[in-house]
Amino acid sequence: MEKTIVTTGKTIDEAIENALTQLGLDRDNVSVQVLAQAKSGFLGIGATPAKVEVTYEAPDPAPKVALSSASRSKPKAKPVPKAEPKAEAPKPAPKAEAPKAEQPKERKPKVEKTPVAPKEFAPAAPGSVEEKIEQFLKGLLERMGSDAVPHAWKADENTYMVELTGEDLGYLIGRRGDTLDALQHLANYTINHGIEGHIRINVDAENYRQKREDSLRRYAQKKAQQVLKAHRRTTLEPMNAYERHVIHATLQDTDRITTYSVGTEPNRRVVIEYVR
Repeated sequence: MEKTIVTTGKTIDEAIENALTQLGLDRDNVSVQVLAQAKSGFLGIGATPAKVEVTYEAPDPAPKVALSSASRSKPKAKPVPKAEPKAEAPKPAPKAEAPKAEQPKERKPKVEKTPVAPKEFAPAAPGSVEEKIEQFLKGLLERMGSDAVPHAWKADENTYMVELTGEDLGYLIGRRGDTLDALQHLANYTINHGIEGHIRINVDAENYRQKREDSLRRYAQKKAQQVLKAHRRTTLEPMNAYERHVIHATLQDTDRITTYSVGTEPNRRVVIEYVR
């Protein structure tokens, strides 16, 4: 069954966090409706906090089983005394059998996993755009104290892909890919200053981009089902422009659901709303 609580905070995020702390739930398990934005007032006078209504699923109470009047009034049966067992004649001892030879246990053959061969990347041609991208990112990574190696290749006429290889790439990805996005932004800004026209550079590591996109699609569908069930709208956490695009594209054909973005960068969010 659905329940709601109303919480306040200095900001919308703080009000939501207060609700999650009270409920002991994650952001994915609730729907949020903004009731009031925070107002600072004048010199602190007339200031009002942000207010949100948080909807969550609570387990239904277990039904109590009532005893019928017949079962309450039925007298208990008196115990019947057990009859004493009769003495039986002793049975003859069984003949001893010769011990059977122990059969050897069949051993299952071990299945060895075939190691996955690392990807092979063609070396960048001297003086090419790929070489310029790799040299720039290599120098940037060394300044960050990383031994990761960038490999660049041309995907289409105006797009170049870059994959970072090496160990401990997690910190180069960062929280929700923020470090990866920063490397990508710097590469695009720097390389486009040294060539004619405009190209797009996509930087990835450990296939993070595809994994994040798949995760966002599942998240969008889950939140849309909650909105359809509750007939309410919900506001998602802040996302960058690409992630918001994935949410919009995933839900664009969903019946009785519309999506739009609110707020300003870097706190711009997607709203999923029920359409009556």
